Amino acid sequence: MIIYPAIDLRGGKVVRLREGDPNRQTVFSDDPVATAHQWIADGAAWIHMVNLDGTFAAANNNGDILAATAQLNVKVQFAGGLRSLSDIAEALERGASRIILGTIAVQQPQIVAQAIERWSTDVIGVALDARDGVVTTHGWQQKTTMTPTEFGQQMRALGVEHALYTDVNRDGNLGGSSVDATIALGRDTGLQVIASGGVSTLEEIRQLAASGSVAGAVIGMALYERRLALPDALAAAQTEGDTAC
Repeated sequence: MIIYPAIDLRGGKVVRLREGDPNRQTVFSDDPVATAHQWIADGAAWIHMVNLDGTFAAANNNGDILAATAQLNVKVQFAGGLRSLSDIAEALERGASRIILGTIAVQQPQIVAQAIERWSTDVIGVALDARDGVVTTHGWQQKTTMTPTEFGQQMRALGVEHALYTDVNRDGNLGGSSVDATIALGRDTGLQVIASGGVSTLEEIRQLAASGSVAGAVIGMALYERRLALPDALAAAQTEGDTAC
């Protein structure tokens, strides 16, 4: 199972939001590229980078940060503010290895199908962000009527393989992730589900890895507040015969 240290970008800084609330922000670094160097030195093969400015429709230079990070010895999974095929193309040109589509996947699912056809299923993934049991859009601020399973099955039918599942109510709170729901989502949709939101213990990581239904886990606040050490998280993610990381 792959562990993805999170680098959430806002105003050129590395931040974490609690429950996706832009008014509940903690700044952890003024130098995102230096933060990426730290995670790489600790063993990261992938980084999950979120353009929060793009999510909240603010002007930003996070594309430059993506490009600088992608030049390092790491793969970048990039999300946030991607609203068109041209946005996707630009992020890939700047070095992203995988794109995660959120709002656009809900509002214009045909764009997902077009993106997969143009690039590949390994390059294009979707976000199954949920609050109170239903999928959310626009930076987790608007609710839909679909459950993550319903939306995941719809995306799987379009050819999607990779999906990020975030329980927004748990994100940034260090209260633990929705382990059972994440495992069930992978089992019920057939997607390569990446857990996100509240992952904060080695035991959670071991449970996710041992399930056989979860392909990865994004870890943010627990790393930044030193509740977890990345080398320990990477070790916990390994199961017998697992070579994905």
